[in-house]
Amino acid sequence: MKIVILGAPGAGKGTQAKRIAEKYAVAHISTGDILRENIKAQTPLGIQAKGFMDNGQLVPDDLVVALVADRVQREDCKNGFLLDGFPRTIAQAEALDKIMPPDAVLNIDVDTSLLLKRLTGRRVCAKCGAPYHIDTLNGATSCSLCDGELIHRADDTEETVGARLKVYEAQTKPLIEYYQAKGKINDVDGTLAIEEVFAACCKVLDGLQ
Repeated sequence: MKIVILGAPGAGKGTQAKRIAEKYAVAHISTGDILRENIKAQTPLGIQAKGFMDNGQLVPDDLVVALVADRVQREDCKNGFLLDGFPRTIAQAEALDKIMPPDAVLNIDVDTSLLLKRLTGRRVCAKCGAPYHIDTLNGATSCSLCDGELIHRADDTEETVGARLKVYEAQTKPLIEYYQAKGKINDVDGTLAIEEVFAACCKVLDGLQ
């Protein structure tokens, strides 16, 4: 089973991706993880990618595609894979279709106003990294696990979050139309509880088996 999962920042696709990969015994492939792994191992592709990143540039589509193409050939992908964070653009989607077209595309759909509330309300423990949200903290300012200070990350400010959502709208959202035209898109209501979102994803994927 070859799956692509889409969703704006804060939609919860990372959470669902991990659970789906575990349930269906497929490899969970994150482009961020691939980049870090190749850079750390100093592979030829990793060295190229680091050059762009060190200069504050986006890694070009052809290089990202090459990294993904290499990754999906590994042994742990023999039962399939779930791509999280790839493709991000139409060009990447077209390249993926030539390499190994996905069987299904899950789109975790959440309204932009709710995403803004979710992301700007996040807090994280400065000591252990545990995540929290102001809606459930009841005024607490320290971590319930290690008593570390809860902080508001710089990338969770309203200005930064707004910019990230604009990038998503401009670059990644067109992928929904691309996969709709191919009859592969499956919208899942991301405003539901985590368990309900997971159940909806599983219903789609069980229909493929």
